[in-house]
Amino acid sequence: MTSRRPRPDGLVLSTGRLYCDLVFRGLDAMPRLGEERFADDIAIVPGGGGFITAAHLVGLGRPAALLARLGEDPLSQSLLPALDSSGVELAFLERAIDAGPQLTVAMVQGGERAFLSRRAGPARPATLPAALGDIRAGHLHIAEFATLAEIPHLVTDARHHGLTVSLDPSWDDALIRSPDLVARCNGIDIFLPNASEARAIAGCDDLDAAGQRLARHFALVVIKDGGAGARFYQGGESFTLPAAPCEGVLDTTGAGDAFNAGFLAAWLAGKTPERALAEGIACGTLSVQSVGGAGRRLDPRHVIRIADQLLEEPSRRHG
Repeated sequence: MTSRRPRPDGLVLSTGRLYCDLVFRGLDAMPRLGEERFADDIAIVPGGGGFITAAHLVGLGRPAALLARLGEDPLSQSLLPALDSSGVELAFLERAIDAGPQLTVAMVQGGERAFLSRRAGPARPATLPAALGDIRAGHLHIAEFATLAEIPHLVTDARHHGLTVSLDPSWDDALIRSPDLVARCNGIDIFLPNASEARAIAGCDDLDAAGQRLARHFALVVIKDGGAGARFYQGGESFTLPAAPCEGVLDTTGAGDAFNAGFLAAWLAGKTPERALAEGIACGTLSVQSVGGAGRRLDPRHVIRIADQLLEEPSRRHG
């Protein structure tokens, strides 16, 4: 399977459910049934991989539009100032009563986190045809397989309009081990799982073997492996880059989505695979130093500096 040439100047459409994230920090321990815990801090921010990736793409200088639905309830409406200030284009954000409240409670302790989420209404925005038909659009990023499962024709429609397509499967207990998941992803140009997702989808505990299996079905596979860095697979080529040093982890929420933005921005600009992987790692590293998935606007100069440092070390190739 071969990857199509990306459009270097096209608008990125980023789709996925938009959540109101309630992020609790400063917990001594996670709550258990029958117990109450108190947090030192809370942040209320927009969440969901579609928005987080789009916001970081904008910070990196790549125009991006959010293709999602927003409720009319007070929690949903409280996100509007942050959405407006993000720089993400909101022309394809559908406003609908049944789209909210859609929220995630995130509890962060020692850099680790637990989530409780509620989905509301269908995932398909009424604005989908207009977004895919926009002459500026060059790439579609799907932030979760659950969205693709609800809109099975999404990839076919995007490719019909000449868009390249990426997918972050995003862990979903009900879907991640579906035997037809890979088949339903037919047409995806870039597959962006984390290590746990890659192992579950490939049915293989060895991460490199999982990557090799996935590369038989996807033109380009990038596996995010947290503190162990990231892996790249394309055809018979594969290599890894280590994680970057990180000063103070505040919240790992959305780190994978920040990585996606860094990798996609570099890939769409025609940079080498090594460079794209390094910039993805750099973005993920900077993301965890703030609260909320898009709580910190990424500085391209810092991304370049971290990526340069990573590329000074030889990558580990496997073929």
